[in-house]
Amino acid sequence: MNKTNFRLTDPAFIQALRDLPAFLLSTDADLDMAYDWVCEMSAPFVNDLAAFDLFYDVYNETFDQAA
Repeated sequence: MNKTNFRLTDPAFIQALRDLPAFLLSTDADLDMAYDWVCEMSAPFVNDLAAFDLFYDVYNETFDQAA
C-alpha cells in the first residue's frame, strides 16, 4: 500500500478529520494551526495531495457552515 492510500485509510487521520470541526469552532484556528493539530492527532500529510485536499475541504466546510 502506498503512502497516499494509507493516509486516507488511517484511523487516526480519519478521526482527526471528524474532530476537526469541533476544534476549529472552539479555537477559531487558522489553517496552519488546524494542520498542526491534525498532524499531532495522526501524522504529517503535506506530501499527500489527496489527504491534504480532504483536510482542506473539512476546514473550509466548517467555516462555510458556521458563517
